[in-house]
Amino acid sequence: MKEILTQYIPDRAVEPVFELIKLNHIHLKIVAERVTRHGDYRRMPNGQHQITVNASLNKYRFLITLIHEIAHLVAFEKFGRSIKPHGVEWKMTFQKLMVPFINPSIFPTNLLPIIANHFRNPKASSDTDAHLSIALKKFDPENGKNYIFEIPQGGMFRIYNGRIFKKGNKRVKRYECVEVKSGKVYLFNPNVEVEII
Repeated sequence: MKEILTQYIPDRAVEPVFELIKLNHIHLKIVAERVTRHGDYRRMPNGQHQITVNASLNKYRFLITLIHEIAHLVAFEKFGRSIKPHGVEWKMTFQKLMVPFINPSIFPTNLLPIIANHFRNPKASSDTDAHLSIALKKFDPENGKNYIFEIPQGGMFRIYNGRIFKKGNKRVKRYECVEVKSGKVYLFNPNVEVEII
């Protein structure tokens, strides 16, 4: 397992992550990219804890995603299955599990303040935090896509499923975009990656 982890997370994180996996009896599956999620946790019918994480994530996003999913398991075990998946108990657990990793031997120095800020009140997804998402993307291979905030108003773009939109006005944080085919208005976070047309 350690050899596999070295392919996906920073070297200095391998040993502590391996210990968390062992301690919590986790079956880790590294899977093909899923557009709608970076990872997930589920308790299998046989009681086994399974965590899946997308293989396509850069090593920093992979680490954050893996600890995010381990936090679900640990929070459910400690506080019971009736807690909200991304509620107070999960946030406290995620913060506690992540603290040992927020250091310059694991993350680049320029990422540390952004990560520390995110973990003051972690979100349900690292993608929901636009600052963190954009900072982490700098470590991804080039994919030829743009963020919504980079597209000029009135510009056209295509999302992962082929649907085409026209960018509209910015509300408080998100952009109103009209689907060309249906005329319906949808709200997009500024850090959604799209293909300009």
